[in-house]
Amino acid sequence: MNSDIEISRKSHKDNIELVAKKIGIDQDDLIHYGKLMAKINYQKYISFPKGKLILVTSINPTPYGEGKTTVSIGLGDALNLINKKTAIVLREPSLGPVFGIKGGATGGGYAQIVPMEDINLHFTGDMHAISSCNNLISAALDNHLYFGNTLNIDPNTIVFNRCLDMNDRALRNITIHNKDDRSESFNITAASEIMSILCLSSDLMDLKKNLANILLAYTYDGKEVLAKDLKLEGSLATLLKDAIKPNIVQTLENNPVIVHGGPFANIAHGCNSIIATKLGLSLADYVVTEAGFGSDLGAQKFFDIKCRRASLKPNCVVLVVTIKALKYNAFVDKENILLPDPNKVKEGLPNLIAHIENIKNYTNNIIVCLNKYSTDTEEEIKVIKDYCAQNNITFTIADSYTKGGSGSIELANKVVDTCEQPNDFKLLYDDNLSIKEKINKITKTIYHANKVIYPQEIEDKIKKLKPYEKLPICIAKTQYSLSDDPKKLGYPSNYEVTIKDIKLYRGASFITVFLGDILTMPGLSKQPNLENININEKEEITGLF
Repeated sequence: MNSDIEISRKSHKDNIELVAKKIGIDQDDLIHYGKLMAKINYQKYISFPKGKLILVTSINPTPYGEGKTTVSIGLGDALNLINKKTAIVLREPSLGPVFGIKGGATGGGYAQIVPMEDINLHFTGDMHAISSCNNLISAALDNHLYFGNTLNIDPNTIVFNRCLDMNDRALRNITIHNKDDRSESFNITAASEIMSILCLSSDLMDLKKNLANILLAYTYDGKEVLAKDLKLEGSLATLLKDAIKPNIVQTLENNPVIVHGGPFANIAHGCNSIIATKLGLSLADYVVTEAGFGSDLGAQKFFDIKCRRASLKPNCVVLVVTIKALKYNAFVDKENILLPDPNKVKEGLPNLIAHIENIKNYTNNIIVCLNKYSTDTEEEIKVIKDYCAQNNITFTIADSYTKGGSGSIELANKVVDTCEQPNDFKLLYDDNLSIKEKINKITKTIYHANKVIYPQEIEDKIKKLKPYEKLPICIAKTQYSLSDDPKKLGYPSNYEVTIKDIKLYRGASFITVFLGDILTMPGLSKQPNLENININEKEEITGLF
């Protein structure tokens, strides 16, 4: 089989206006970035959402990849094949993983979005606009301190950091030389509050309002200093005037895909923009979207942050699982991961069970989807199929990687059937619970911990956040385990979690809680993917996947 980039390069691609027309977007409302990509002047198209919303999530990710994006794209293509007007709505890739260990984020095999090279690299410039907006705030803040500090800001209380869309561990701890030296750090752009604000705003004016409310620091007498105190909101919104508009591209089968926003789910809220999702729901009968990493991170935040904010009610949840991931959760090493072993699949099954239980806290409209690999055996598949049958859970197999949309027809039909069931969706917790009650609810119900430890420093911070306790909670933790320890695989339970830090994102309107050793600026691996990327005299790129 050809590589992803070879498949992408050889595929027929329609001009983007033809793709947009499939969901009723006029050519005059497209801002072209070449023939294959465009931004959408979206305002006139967003109405009362009519479409069915399908969330694709997964069990805990592994170094082998679970193919969540591939399943999402394949499902969207399959729904179109059975004549269901469908839009796929995805996040934008970050350059950090592209040049790091993960590679791109445009699907794989015959379930890709194109042009994959452009989408994975600079795309339409949204990431750069977000980085520039973020760093303008930091520049203006330091400029204010330099020219006399009339707002009486205590530099030691600055809570807003610079960012860069690149993995660079050297920027985790830096020294700022202004009038007085101080320690600071960079975040990766996907973890910037600007990214979250963009994805959670309903339009440009809402974006401007939320940018104005970003908490930057405190004064020496303890008062909040916001972005609007530095008269920043006009410039910030101006920098994001195009980034707020969703992007449209296509699948290999020339179906429409709206791509917008790219927060990571382990350190941010992990979902594409509200604007993009509502646009899809206004134009299509079915909308397929995904949330980052497993149900414990992306799906939980999709439900309790994004759906709460946008009043969305998903009609169906597709939970992706792979044989390799179950073996990984049974501690099978890399050398033996492809060897047939139904017993090890059974030993890894508790991780799938935990994620099914997680989703049932929100809805019973669940489909377990095995993303099939050529190395999977019938005996191994039977382990999952039998468990689902015994527990009355819908099960199907997708093979979009090798067959495109036709490999997910059964999944598409089961999604349609599930979407016709009563929508029993509910949120995990009520707005009126206290901050600690919300943290306890997530950690005990979704992570299956039995105790949360609050050091005195955290207790003091929570008291300070009392005026904001109606906000939802965004927990930053490892993606590799349900717990806060990446080595606790399977279905960890009866363990303690310790809150390492808690931070108010006032502009984004949520509170982030940090568990374990989570980094907001990743580093490159010893042999990063950047070593594999190359370009020739014909401007043909290799090494992206």
